[in-house]
Amino acid sequence: MTVRDEMIVLIPALRAYAWILTRRDQDVDDLVQETLLKAIAKIDSFEPGTNLRAWLITIMRNTFLNNIARSKRMRTGDEDCVSTSLSTPATQEWSVRGSEMMNAVAALPRHYREMLIYVVMIGESYESAAETFGVRIGTVKSRVNRARAMVAEQLQERAPNDPLNEADRDATESRSAI
Repeated sequence: MTVRDEMIVLIPALRAYAWILTRRDQDVDDLVQETLLKAIAKIDSFEPGTNLRAWLITIMRNTFLNNIARSKRMRTGDEDCVSTSLSTPATQEWSVRGSEMMNAVAALPRHYREMLIYVVMIGESYESAAETFGVRIGTVKSRVNRARAMVAEQLQERAPNDPLNEADRDATESRSAI
């Protein structure tokens, strides 16, 4: 049997040792492959009659340790590194605004809250809401409109210096001036 044939027979043992070193299934095959590539490239330095398994394990262990040392030397965090840029915009403000809106909806009287949730948030039609709640369609439209106005008023009271609210007020004032 040639040295290469013996290497093939030892692959299961190399995989077992690679798993002991890496403890990660996805890294086992990479380490075995790298070990075998190095062994084949340096097959001339193997002395026939010595322990091939020990020789391969030594190559594997040195490869593993060199990979660890190399990964420690790799420098990250350069200014142009992609990891320094935000991949998604900040969402904290929208989370706060969303909770403020839900609190404003929760503070509505029940008949307004039900209509607002059913029509606006769930997306049901005015006709469906009228049928479900046993009221006229005009009542549904009126309650939804009043609920929207009440929620908008509560949100403006909570953040009077907010530039968005000032823009809304300016637009409302310019409409009322016309």
